[in-house]
Amino acid sequence: MTTGQLTSPQKPGAARRDGRPGIALAVIAACQLMVVLDATIVNIALPHIQDALSFSTTDLSWVLNAYTLTFGGLLLLGGRAGDILGRRRVFVFGILLFSLASLLGGFAQEPWQLLAARSLQGVGGAIASPTSLALITTNFPEGPARNRAFGVFAAVSAGGGAVGLLAGGMLTDWLDWRWVFFVNVPIGLLIAFLAPRFISESQRHPGRFDIAGAVTSTLGMASLVYGFIRAAHSGWRDALTLPSFAAAIVLLGAFVVIERRAREPITPLRMFADRNRSGTYVMMLSLAAAMFGMFFFIVIFVQNVLGYSPIAAGFAFLPVTAAIVTGAGLSTRFLPVLGPKPFLVAGSALTGSGMAWLTLIDPGSSYVGGVLGPMLLFGFGMGLNFVTLTLTAVSGVAQHEAGAASGLLNAMQQVGGSLGLSILVTVFGTASRDKATGLLPDFLAHSTPEQQAGFRRTHELPPPWGHEVLAHGISTAFYAAVGLVALALVTALFVIRVRKSDLEALSGSAGTPAA
Repeated sequence: MTTGQLTSPQKPGAARRDGRPGIALAVIAACQLMVVLDATIVNIALPHIQDALSFSTTDLSWVLNAYTLTFGGLLLLGGRAGDILGRRRVFVFGILLFSLASLLGGFAQEPWQLLAARSLQGVGGAIASPTSLALITTNFPEGPARNRAFGVFAAVSAGGGAVGLLAGGMLTDWLDWRWVFFVNVPIGLLIAFLAPRFISESQRHPGRFDIAGAVTSTLGMASLVYGFIRAAHSGWRDALTLPSFAAAIVLLGAFVVIERRAREPITPLRMFADRNRSGTYVMMLSLAAAMFGMFFFIVIFVQNVLGYSPIAAGFAFLPVTAAIVTGAGLSTRFLPVLGPKPFLVAGSALTGSGMAWLTLIDPGSSYVGGVLGPMLLFGFGMGLNFVTLTLTAVSGVAQHEAGAASGLLNAMQQVGGSLGLSILVTVFGTASRDKATGLLPDFLAHSTPEQQAGFRRTHELPPPWGHEVLAHGISTAFYAAVGLVALALVTALFVIRVRKSDLEALSGSAGTPAA
């Protein structure tokens, strides 16, 4: 008899107390690792994807945005699906969909094919990720066992980014960029095979799907992001730029109306009534916007300007992960003593200082002299904010709404990342075009016929002129990132008023990560 065939039936929704909980936890953690890892494993391969599929630098941002927009937009709907249809069933479906999308992404021959696959990956991740966390409560009894499981889940969530950076570098350098997608397929199939055998199904809860809310919010944000990136690529007077913004306004307005009238809204608007929760959402939106932009542009800079290999680029980002973990550890330890406000203010100030430092990047900047220091400052500040924002978001929330509050914070992180990256790309595109126009006479006077032929074909200047254009665009984009972090700092100073005593009720669940 296998471990999946028990002698007595397991009550749906009850925490499994037999079988092999270690394997169940490994399956759940592997899913979360795969979803979290995918946010960074693709980052390192971006320059190679750009060359292989002929993306422009501005359009390249869609490789990230296509994933984060669908992931963030459908995250809450994925959690609701697990409650209504059964978490294990939805979990397996999400994993299989994610694996199929990864396979399609690996075989992509045209930019639109890769972007479609990335969007489908986001849908799969939005279905699998929230249900993977919820399955811990289904499979582990309350107490030390469940707390340990949450600890493992949190550690995987925190370390997934670092694993993705290294894995992306190794796969791209040793095999091909396509393997950053192919690697998900065998892992996903193994998870889908093991899940029904070692993970208990949850009890179903009757409810409604807010499809209209999920669709209008996702399409509205996609239209907004498209408008910014279209402006970066073709200018503000382009025939599609302003209509994209108009469509975004209509769709997002419809989303608000739908959520106000829905019996079971995907985004409970009452969550925004509390100033502290609204403040945390604004801060997460702003900080994620800066973080996504920083990773996107620095990955391109260290590989295209500094000439780092993908593996070297992966190692170059490890100090950022270490700084984030260090900051998160300090905030976790001293939150009960100092309360959240000092960490939110100090974290935002340090993050903004790191971004301001990065505005000094130029073609002559070295990794140690121009990149490492600001990344460490940025990472430590983000680490101070992450845990603090999560606990502040659920402070004062009824127990049955804690999942919605933390899930909305995670959705804000994904949507903020997409929106922020599109804004930074718009600034980058405008600054790059202006710089290229200024360098064009010098290029025509001193370039070879082969270089001029390449410019006519790609409309991008080759090195060393191209390095000047890229560095100038990146440094200018970081000015916009400074503004985004400044919004977070102002919010921490003047909006959020959570006191130390407000978090005491959460001390028993501080180790529980957001969905």
